[in-house]
Amino acid sequence: MLIHPQFDPVAIHLGPLAVRWYGLMYLVAFALVWAVGRYAIKTRPHSVWTAHDLDDALFYGILGVILGGRLGYVLFYKFGEYLVEPWRVFFVWEGGMSFHGGFLGVIIVLWWYAHSRRQSWLAITDFIAPLAPLGLGAGRLGNFINAELWGRASDLPWAMMFPNVDRVPRHPSQLYEFALEGVVLFVVLWWYAAKPRPRGAMSAWFLIGYGVFRFAVEFTREPDSFLGLLALNLSMGQWLSVPMVVAGVILLWWSWRGVPRAS
Repeated sequence: MLIHPQFDPVAIHLGPLAVRWYGLMYLVAFALVWAVGRYAIKTRPHSVWTAHDLDDALFYGILGVILGGRLGYVLFYKFGEYLVEPWRVFFVWEGGMSFHGGFLGVIIVLWWYAHSRRQSWLAITDFIAPLAPLGLGAGRLGNFINAELWGRASDLPWAMMFPNVDRVPRHPSQLYEFALEGVVLFVVLWWYAAKPRPRGAMSAWFLIGYGVFRFAVEFTREPDSFLGLLALNLSMGQWLSVPMVVAGVILLWWSWRGVPRAS
């Protein structure tokens, strides 16, 4: 059995300002997307993006992640609670971010960005899709450092005890998500993006890949105490991932439907 190191959630103190590891992970996420995105622009001749396009899209993407993540948490997880005290939506220091809300936020702001620039929305999401796992991986490391979103009880050799929770060995589900949603998904999509693909195919594989990985890992993750398991003994994270997979399959069919097949 392993024991969680119980990191100090504060990375550094700058006078009265406490810089937390979780906030730093957001900065790491955006920095990785920016750096690897620039590398892709320089090294992949089929890319039609410029560094200026990436900078602008990243700015809007940051807004989508933060606003969508917070509002998604409110709507998907604690709507009744915030309905009673709506001003607490702005109490971000209490925590509470949702990936699926952040994802929807990014989709909306990138649609607005594409519309305002008269660019193809799917061309933009196709470029961003293989970069997104970098941000997801950084976020999951932040969850692990904070010792939050822990897993269900387990007797596996690598089960980990989280002293801030209890004395029960548990799945280190944050690390599972880091490995699958961050590392594996990035490697697969980066490889797939090395050659020109039909418009929408890259976005489709991101939806399918993330949805499948998240659905699988949720079987090892402790359900939110205030929600528990929902219909069919599935968690909220699993139910929110199902539409992603369905949308990804439909988008993949649409993207390949007019592409000639080799005889």
